[in-house]
Amino acid sequence: MSSEKKGINTICTHVGELEDKTYKGAVSPLYMSTSYAFEGVDIKRYPRYFNTPNQMALSQKIAALEHAETAMIFGSGMAAVSTAILAFLQAGDHIILQRMLYGGTYSLITEQLNKFGIEYSFIDESRPETFEKAIRPTTRVVYIETPSNPLLTITDIRAFARIAKRHGIISLIDNTFASPVNQNPIDLGIDVVIHSATKYMGGHSDILAGAVACSKAHMEPIFQLAKNLGGSLSDYTVWLLERSIKTMGIRVKAQNENAQKLAEFLENHSDIARVYYPGLPTHPDHELAKSQMHGFGGMMSFELNEALDASLFQKSLKLIKSSMSLAGVESTVLSPTQTSHALLSAEERAKQGIKDGLIRFSVGIEETEDLVQDIEQAVAEVKKRQMAVQP
Repeated sequence: MSSEKKGINTICTHVGELEDKTYKGAVSPLYMSTSYAFEGVDIKRYPRYFNTPNQMALSQKIAALEHAETAMIFGSGMAAVSTAILAFLQAGDHIILQRMLYGGTYSLITEQLNKFGIEYSFIDESRPETFEKAIRPTTRVVYIETPSNPLLTITDIRAFARIAKRHGIISLIDNTFASPVNQNPIDLGIDVVIHSATKYMGGHSDILAGAVACSKAHMEPIFQLAKNLGGSLSDYTVWLLERSIKTMGIRVKAQNENAQKLAEFLENHSDIARVYYPGLPTHPDHELAKSQMHGFGGMMSFELNEALDASLFQKSLKLIKSSMSLAGVESTVLSPTQTSHALLSAEERAKQGIKDGLIRFSVGIEETEDLVQDIEQAVAEVKKRQMAVQP
């Protein structure tokens, strides 16, 4: 099915689905084979070559969602990130990245690139002019993430893409926090879009996957590296991911609405010191977010007043779960210093503004009134328990 002029929910539901020609089932059939014929066929299929029937069908759906010519799916978000970055770099090259990045990406850069003779520079993610000043004759790639994890800073996608094109640099973006529902970077000039499909594409906290979407020309070096690195995804998980993406549009829109209400509630709460959410007019990048996003997303972070124990608060929640990941239909919280950004040094976290008491909040699809009530009772519980131990 062509995605031309189709709405987001129609694309999620129908584009890239496989037809069950034998039994006329309503969902795509699952092809579990890892061995296919090589004689008398148009495509020599092999799972590690990302071209089994289910792999190719799902890639079409993701490409349509990101307004790209083509897409590939990977075994994890970091498989997608590492393959996409390394595909465009070789010894002696230079990459520029914004400083505020997912902890796994930051670790990949700082711990691995030097082994390949690749140089890197981190810049202030909010200032494209700083990016241009950092460009060297050997710069080949710029990498950004917006909204960023975990402080929800917003990067000017158009500005970075424009500068990259002027200098002949490949631009990559991690679009995980926004999802294709809320943001389409290719329309804004970005070359390669990356997702941890574990998050909003999967949406149910039961799938590990990654995705890359771009032009066919940019995909060629990514594919050539990917088939050697072996980061492909099993067809059963591919099938599950296609099932999940069918509801991504309605899930994410519900999460957008809930997150906006929760952010406004938290911002006006006397026991909350600060809220990081681009949908708030008080967010420093609110106007920029409005100009490049279709919705503000289901992710936010906040800090309790210093007198309240953030760890005890999370343990006191009853409905909202403490969880390592994000973007499921259930609301979850975590401490970035203990999880997503634990691999960063304390000095680097401080430089990025990630405090020990920061709480990342992934808003689900529950009723907002129930989430508010859970937060209120957790705050009350923390106060009661802290008062009980005071001399």
